[in-house]
Amino acid sequence: MEVKTPEIQEVREAKTETAPAKPANVDKPQETEIKKTTKPLTKQVVSSGFSISAFLNKEETVVEEDTVVEKTENLPQNHFTETDLQAEWSLLLKQLQRKDTFVFNAIKTFKLLKSGENQITVLFPSDSAKVEFDKVSREFFNHFKTKVHNFSIEIIYKRDTENLKIEVMTKRKIFEKFAEKNPLLKDLDDLMRFDLT
Repeated sequence: MEVKTPEIQEVREAKTETAPAKPANVDKPQETEIKKTTKPLTKQVVSSGFSISAFLNKEETVVEEDTVVEKTENLPQNHFTETDLQAEWSLLLKQLQRKDTFVFNAIKTFKLLKSGENQITVLFPSDSAKVEFDKVSREFFNHFKTKVHNFSIEIIYKRDTENLKIEVMTKRKIFEKFAEKNPLLKDLDDLMRFDLT
């Protein structure tokens, strides 16, 4: 048991009443740290490489045919039919319609035709659509070659200029087509004055 004597208690009180210690950096002036960098702080402007004047002055070069040639010397070359090709093409379109609608909308107007014993011609409407087709073409043709056991198939790309223009059918145009087949509709329109706008 500790006995408190007045001398010990005075010493304890003297220790607690001492002035608080000054922080070490109060008397010293504050130093700021300056970092030097070799890189600029702002982003540098990078040119995209696209020039409008160069684009306008560029000559149009249209490539009508592209041929993909692969070495297929000792591989099977079984016969395939147009029906086989169209069945696989429609299956791919159905899968793309569910999986990737953007690519589906871009390539749904493509036509694949068997143009020779070991040759497929792909008719495409535009270059932008062909870019989307290139994303799925390798997988499609590899699958098709495996299915029909013919690995010497050549793929030829041609621009389809006939189906490039898609006509928008309005009520007036539909009526005019029917009026060509049945001239009595034109007489009825003169009499009734249909609103076909």
